[in-house]
Amino acid sequence: MSRRHELKHRVVTAFQRRVANPVASRLPFQTLLETTGRNSGLPRRTPVGGRRVGDAFWFVSEFGDRSQYVRNLRADPRVRVRIGGIWHTGTAHPLPEDDARARLKTLPRYNRAAVRTLGNDLLTVRVDLTG
Repeated sequence: MSRRHELKHRVVTAFQRRVANPVASRLPFQTLLETTGRNSGLPRRTPVGGRRVGDAFWFVSEFGDRSQYVRNLRADPRVRVRIGGIWHTGTAHPLPEDDARARLKTLPRYNRAAVRTLGNDLLTVRVDLTG
């Protein structure tokens, strides 16, 4: 990874962890992804943007496998997603073979712009909802 991409990753993740995520997580209709911490075993909630299509929720991780929540869901794919204020259980599937840039075009405009602007290693994730 280039030095520029590494710096961008560190700056964006620090901002998200300390400012954006704590604020967004408190908004009642913000979509949240809840994973289980791979080391702690504790629930970890991350604001995400995406779109529900039938019984699946699709989103794009801006830093791919470097995102902590992607590392968590790879260790344990059982997740919960809060969509429109309602929690759903599901199983997450990272899809490296999916064209993440094309997938972004199907997601909400604000989310698409943020991921495209902030990210540099995009990864599509599908959550198959079961409840």
